Amino acid sequence: MKVIPKSSKTELAGYLPDGTWKVKVAAPPEKGKANRALCEFLAEKLGVAKSRIRIVTGETSALKRIRIED
Repeated sequence: MKVIPKSSKTELAGYLPDGTWKVKVAAPPEKGKANRALCEFLAEKLGVAKSRIRIVTGETSALKRIRIED
């Protein structure tokens, strides 16, 4: 997943050519704000609890791997 922080709004912005999701988040990339906004957005869109969504790799990178736990 590619995350673009400090966007005008939080939204799914399409896919990269390799099939990776591209997500824009309104939150800035400081002190984990963009990561929290991403997890909240995904939880809402997927209908799962925020606590089930984990960033596996890419905490400080634009490219992230996400896990949804059951």
